[in-house]
Amino acid sequence: MKKITIKQILLDLSLIGFGLISSTSALMAQKPIKKDWLLNATAYTASVKVKETKKEVTLDNGLVKRTFRIEPNVVCMDYLNQVNGQQLLRSVKPEARININGKDYNIGGLTGQKENAYILPEWLDRFTPGDQDFKMINFEVNPIRSQLNWKSKFWASNHQQATGKVLSFHYRGSSPQLSGLEVSINYELYDGLPLIVKSLSIQNKGDQTFTIGRVVNEILGMVEEQSAVVGGVDKMAKPQGIYFESNYAFNNAMRYDLSDQTTHWKVDSTYTSQVNYDYQTPCLLEIYPDKVSGIEFKKGEVFNSIRTYELLMDSYDRERRGLAIRKMYNSIAPWTTANPIFMHLVSKNDDEVRNAIDQCAATGYEALILSFGSHCNVEDTSATNIKKWKDLAGYAHQKKVFIGSYSLFSSRRISDEDDVINPKTGKPGGAFFGNAPCFGSKWGLGYRDKIKAFYSKTGFDIWENDGPYPGDVCASTSHPGHQGLEDSQWKQINIQKELYRWLNGRGVYINAPDWYFLDGTNKIAIGYREVNFSLPRENQLILNRQNIFDGTWEKTASMSWGFVPLTKYQGGGPEAVLEPLKDHLKDYEQLMMQYYGAGVQACYRGPRLYDTENTRLTVVKVIDWYKKYRDILNSEIIHLRRADGRDWDGLLHVNPRLKNKGMLMLYNPLKEKITRTIKVPLYYTGLTSVAKLMEKGKAAKSYTLNRNYEVEYTCTLEPESYTWVLIE
Repeated sequence: MKKITIKQILLDLSLIGFGLISSTSALMAQKPIKKDWLLNATAYTASVKVKETKKEVTLDNGLVKRTFRIEPNVVCMDYLNQVNGQQLLRSVKPEARININGKDYNIGGLTGQKENAYILPEWLDRFTPGDQDFKMINFEVNPIRSQLNWKSKFWASNHQQATGKVLSFHYRGSSPQLSGLEVSINYELYDGLPLIVKSLSIQNKGDQTFTIGRVVNEILGMVEEQSAVVGGVDKMAKPQGIYFESNYAFNNAMRYDLSDQTTHWKVDSTYTSQVNYDYQTPCLLEIYPDKVSGIEFKKGEVFNSIRTYELLMDSYDRERRGLAIRKMYNSIAPWTTANPIFMHLVSKNDDEVRNAIDQCAATGYEALILSFGSHCNVEDTSATNIKKWKDLAGYAHQKKVFIGSYSLFSSRRISDEDDVINPKTGKPGGAFFGNAPCFGSKWGLGYRDKIKAFYSKTGFDIWENDGPYPGDVCASTSHPGHQGLEDSQWKQINIQKELYRWLNGRGVYINAPDWYFLDGTNKIAIGYREVNFSLPRENQLILNRQNIFDGTWEKTASMSWGFVPLTKYQGGGPEAVLEPLKDHLKDYEQLMMQYYGAGVQACYRGPRLYDTENTRLTVVKVIDWYKKYRDILNSEIIHLRRADGRDWDGLLHVNPRLKNKGMLMLYNPLKEKITRTIKVPLYYTGLTSVAKLMEKGKAAKSYTLNRNYEVEYTCTLEPESYTWVLIE
């Protein structure tokens, strides 16, 4: 009889919850996976296997397997989650679809499937390609190349670019009207992740100019999440075995799912055996930006589609799903793991900048950002302004302090000629922020060039880009950066992306309150209501911990920033701010500890970091502690109990690759001392039998893990206080 480990049983139980098996014993009969990839993914290496006899090509890394039949045309016939055995596909579909000169063309694909509830490999021999479909001419396999030339100069938990294999199928159209057009579809399979990234490129090798309309770069006939006799697309659950994300997301939501512009769940009219009487089951996925309908495509040009990230999920558990997404970001976008310690300065003159630089150097802060309302104007590229800020940057660098500035693009009025034109009125107004400039206008293109010039000439290290391009369409036909309404969103977002990539490639760290992570930004707001910072400090302490708890399910701590008003912000009186700092040291220290204790940088906004030597020593104590435990404090978060002001709250950092495998952060909001016994879940620390816990540097005590990989830890917390516990 096979030996079954507790870890395997726990995984089995999560799969039972996922609805993929009916009992643990049923899964025990399956071939066990090597290791939980969230604990150790080194065994899962991407490969591409070709079976000439079966005319098949397979992407496989031990976690995900995607197989294509390549004759008489390319079609995906198998999309398997190897962790839990879930088959994602029920039918074959085209590999992509593009609109050229107003007509849709399939890329790859085969027709002839009659039963669409499931697909059997032997059926494929009877399927045929469409007459007008693009046909594969060849394919190739290459190593994955990094999408960004990231220059890493800040502290980061990962400085390595992800690796893997990319399979590219090359197609050519069969219609004379498509002469000169060649399409390549790329499937990137990553080492150590159940992740495939799909993208498409079109080359115009002919002599004519085409108009590109909608480009659908992914089409999947997926197994439905639920069967319901009645109900529509909007009411029924969407498939949960796979998570989709693309690099075409915006609108300042601070969350990907609310920023997503490309994921479209549709009905499949060919699926006639579905349970739903009106054929309304959402089981057909298409990925495309829907506000792009006409792009001029000239001879010699290359069109690159959006990139679709497809991450397979093996559980319904919210924490495990979040860990998978966070692991994806840590791996494929390592720049998001950079996490410098920065201050937000509100300055009126150069002397205040020098003083803030000195205070950063004296406390261990690594960076200074000239906040909104400061006297730094990065749009001023005059020789005088450039020299002033180059000198101040030089002063900061001498002190080993990075420097950067705030700049607002959107949410401002420029002029009738340069603002976004509302297609309904033909006039400015009606943009996402009411009035906003068009990035394709003369002013917008000039803004881009000024940012590049300022950062090239001054040596600034950080750009805080407030109000990035949020997705506004523009009906102007006179702006030099786009032709009209149909291509306005596509052209504007690519101007924004190019600027971020340019900065990222020069080592500039980017704060931006929108979802441009996959094109070079580093950090976004964790999610907060600004007027809450006018509330009393005792409220802010609780609210900030709630923001941290809520904002780190799908984002890592290093991808988020919080806020601490040292001076008045959005209203409020003395009870809301920390100045004078020496009079509110307890609150100042606790606010720092709960942010740094979560691995989240906050915008400490004001004129200074300390006002007395005692205040400076308090700041130094927290920063020194953070730097000592920086690796574990920037590791993944397990959410324990959300702050509610009624009892303890806290979170746990975990990292099986470190000596310090965990860090427990606990808070007591009550005005009385409490003693609590807390179950600490240690599965994701990688510990299996014994854990050593040390509270605030005291002597270690050993605990035996129970069958759920937990220990029971008893601690006493003073009124309105915190504690930290290191785990080895």
